[in-house]
Amino acid sequence: MTPSAESGPAIAVKAISSQIVLVVLGTIAFFYFARPVLLPVILACIAGMTLKPLIGWLYHCHVPKPLSAAVVLCVLMAAFTVGFLQLGRPALRWMNEAPEHMTELLQKLIPRIGAFNEAATAVSDLGATEEEKMAEQKKSPKFEVKVSQGNSSILNWTGTLLVGIGETLVLLYLLLASGDLFTQKLVHVMPTLRDKKRAVEINREIQQNISHYLFSVSLINLGLGIAAGAGLYFMDVPNAAMWGMAVATLNYVPYFGPVAGVALLAVVGLLTFDTLPRGLLPPGWYLLLHLLEANLVTPVLLGRRFTLNPVIIFISLIFWTWLWGVPGALLSVPILVSIKVICDHLPKLSPVSELLTR
Repeated sequence: MTPSAESGPAIAVKAISSQIVLVVLGTIAFFYFARPVLLPVILACIAGMTLKPLIGWLYHCHVPKPLSAAVVLCVLMAAFTVGFLQLGRPALRWMNEAPEHMTELLQKLIPRIGAFNEAATAVSDLGATEEEKMAEQKKSPKFEVKVSQGNSSILNWTGTLLVGIGETLVLLYLLLASGDLFTQKLVHVMPTLRDKKRAVEINREIQQNISHYLFSVSLINLGLGIAAGAGLYFMDVPNAAMWGMAVATLNYVPYFGPVAGVALLAVVGLLTFDTLPRGLLPPGWYLLLHLLEANLVTPVLLGRRFTLNPVIIFISLIFWTWLWGVPGALLSVPILVSIKVICDHLPKLSPVSELLTR
């Protein structure tokens, strides 16, 4: 075979590889820069899939879908408003006092660190002269706590958040009120009967899986928050209900959420109690509950329906967190579930489905 004949397929493979790389990079750039538009749309779609069974139940009770959507959203907004008024005010007060809390925490920890450093210095200074000890003391570091407040950035972030929430709620209402209109349009544009059936199956399975997943996870996290808050209450931790709901919310984020919950309760415990053993009781209690939830409760409620590869879940979490921040972290698993369902129904993507499965 001539060298020119051998180089032809190699050049074609390189060209295809370059095109794939460009398409992937272009897609990532599109998702990043289109975040203000895509994020409310995806949030509304996933929330709509979760609430659609409730809308269907109300519709079977002879309540029109537009009215059902309005009632469901009003009830949810009222519940969130009451929860924010009851738990959000102490949370905002604690956040405003966070610099003072951090200063107090450092003041508690620095004497312990200083005592350890003094013991280490005494051991290292054995045999040293008085002049060398005085010189070493002059070089010892000084601890200073500096606090910078960015009120303008907080106001800008709050305004952007409120606009995004408003867009998501309006779009969510329209999706719930329209019912199966988009599914019917999608089926209508499919060219063959086989494609129509496949589109309906994919849409139904994605909706069922995401609804079941989010409902189960919400039920688990609510129970976890109640148990954590009750334990903190009996430990005499102030605002125990607030911290219980905080760790329940953090538990929606795989891997990183429980770590952040343990760290948060460790700070709260060390600020609340004077002794180190009592200060470690709140994070220890939450860690115990999380281990029971992750190894016993969640496998029983979710079963084998969501046997996703833990490595892929972790990679997806890192990717979407980097791309969209905290909302991306919350959406990482539902997006992965949707991709898994689509790959299960498309034979050409069966290797991807196998990769996503544990």
